[in-house]
Amino acid sequence: MTQPRLSDQPGPSQDRAADPATCEPVKLGRKRDHTRDPEILEAALAVLAETGYDGMTIDMVAARAKAGKATLYRRWPSKAELVLDAVACLKMGDTDPAHLPDTGTLRGDLVAMIKPHSIEANERKLQIMAGLMSMLSRSPELMEAATATIVEPRVAVNRVFMGRAVARGEIADTLDVEMLSLVTPAMAAFRVLVLKKPVDREFLISMIDGVLLPAVDLGSGERQAD
Repeated sequence: MTQPRLSDQPGPSQDRAADPATCEPVKLGRKRDHTRDPEILEAALAVLAETGYDGMTIDMVAARAKAGKATLYRRWPSKAELVLDAVACLKMGDTDPAHLPDTGTLRGDLVAMIKPHSIEANERKLQIMAGLMSMLSRSPELMEAATATIVEPRVAVNRVFMGRAVARGEIADTLDVEMLSLVTPAMAAFRVLVLKKPVDREFLISMIDGVLLPAVDLGSGERQAD
């Protein structure tokens, strides 16, 4: 049986803000209270990460959010629409371009991003993506939302850091920055999604020193105590 596209189903607009508090798609009809939406979307993400899309139910989300099932069904007529909203509203966290570290070196910037809370947040996003695997191939909309909120922010951070390194003359301007920006996010995703291993500080440092810096011709010679 052909899986319907999400765009063919009635539901909220897919033009979402980055912060759940602002994710309030306009719907026709009686005005409803959306003040609990962030809690419900957060509960949906938690259940999704734990059970995967196929194992997730609206009942589970309602119980986690301490909300009535009727409330969820009025807001999101299907599980697919609830998941799409939840994924689209994931917060940017430490990947906000306006608040990135600037240490003066490429390695320094990359290592400065490795903080306990950011490691946990990034791994959680990858676990959410793992939970979505069964649905991603069937839903272009969900794939787009997952890429935009889980993968692209980390790629964008690397792009900024490498752009600075090029501007400083630290790395060659002939390098393919766009491709190199994908390396560490892709390796982290493979580790979580395929190998089922955690992305910890040791792994991230090894990616920086053993893969990315040699790829941009810096090697690991400037390695310092971390």
